[in-house]
Amino acid sequence: MTPILTVENLIKTYPAFRLGPVSFEVKAGSIMGFIGRNGAGKTTTLKSILNIVHPDSGSIRYFGHELPGNERVVKQRIGFAGGAVDYYPRKKISDIIAVTRNFYDNWDDVAYRKYMDIFSIDPQKTPRELSEGMKVKLNLVIALSHKAELLILDEPTSGLDPISREELLEIFTALKERGVAILFSTHITSDLDKCADHITYIRKGGIVASDTMESFISCHRIHGEGSNLEEIMLCCEKEDYREKFAE
Repeated sequence: MTPILTVENLIKTYPAFRLGPVSFEVKAGSIMGFIGRNGAGKTTTLKSILNIVHPDSGSIRYFGHELPGNERVVKQRIGFAGGAVDYYPRKKISDIIAVTRNFYDNWDDVAYRKYMDIFSIDPQKTPRELSEGMKVKLNLVIALSHKAELLILDEPTSGLDPISREELLEIFTALKERGVAILFSTHITSDLDKCADHITYIRKGGIVASDTMESFISCHRIHGEGSNLEEIMLCCEKEDYREKFAE
């Protein structure tokens, strides 16, 4: 089966930071957790694969097709949510959606109303009347309402209360069972412990590992330490500091 997303040897260089080479793939019906500490390169990677940032080199393919030259078609089939987004603050949500839906050929009003109800968002409110957590939910509603085959999520549970986070993870699991792929970048690794079946770990701009959850945990314990993602990340970073101080 052709992966939904394939990233090969992606490189982006800034004066004080170099991303890459980054390679991984996301298959249909899977949830890929994308983890790493602040500044490791997670957001730069996501922006690069969405063509928000232009990489220096590398290949990005969606559904077997190169992103350059196919961007409009690709973005009809994927959804992106990157935490809270600033919309027109005084416009009603219903008016914002009336415009937004026109950008998507497969916009699904039934799905839109379903997720608005699940997240308890009043379409007659304006964005300025929403909490930061509710703005995150609104962004997710839009991503979920046009039959996306791949969701790319950058800290989607940031600002959500524990109950809302749990509801969202249940939705992700249900989408996975329907064949939707999810690339899920987050610092809340306990969320990934509950729903992810693959993990990609980035550190200092490079991919440390990209594997199934089971294999990742099994292979990346250090000195027998680490039974979940958070413990493994802590062990890896501590080991890195031990090596630095030993030099």
